Amino acid sequence: MLSFFTVDCVILTFHEGILKILLTERNEYPYKDWWALPGYFVDKGEEMEDAVKRIAYESTGLKDIYLEQLAAFAGIKRHPEGRILTVAYIALVRYDDVKNKIKPVTNYMRQAKWFDVNSLPELAFDHKQILNLSLINLKKNINFSMSPFELLPEKFTLTQLQQIYEAILLEPLDKRNFRKKILNLGYLKELEEFQTGVSYRAARLYKLDKKKFQKLFP
Repeated sequence: MLSFFTVDCVILTFHEGILKILLTERNEYPYKDWWALPGYFVDKGEEMEDAVKRIAYESTGLKDIYLEQLAAFAGIKRHPEGRILTVAYIALVRYDDVKNKIKPVTNYMRQAKWFDVNSLPELAFDHKQILNLSLINLKKNINFSMSPFELLPEKFTLTQLQQIYEAILLEPLDKRNFRKKILNLGYLKELEEFQTGVSYRAARLYKLDKKKFQKLFP
């Protein structure tokens, strides 16, 4: 039995220098055949946190992914059938973890597909508003949140990290100043490892020291 509120997931990843969002093609009315954020009704007796994990899994095939509650949306006109409250979450996933797993397992979505966040189709409901708020939130918190690192491999280059920042901030950053600032914060661990399988000069790899990060930004 369904309740009268839903959860929606803004599922983001980063690939080839582009911040991408997972959208699903709806297979139900209203907005049948439209693209939308992954989301659905919360079952009565189901905890909201369990519902969002379920929907994220149904969309990505992944469990235990990074989830952060964004906001509640309850506009009178957000749903054609009346006031239906939704609670939106941001989910961040590494592209290598999901690139071969996007196979929706429910009948309310026909397919799921990654889109460049800056080149989107028209979205159902108020999902563009939800997406815009999630991007504002990421940008506002980028300097004291671990969210950029949730989009990177465990071991990464400084160039990859800078590309994440630029994609979220929507502006280019000076390479020297960025590296100096990030390294001076002290929460990156320099590894005795370098990139492999590249045609150019291999860059050194780094790893996030979560304890140092959390001590700096509790």
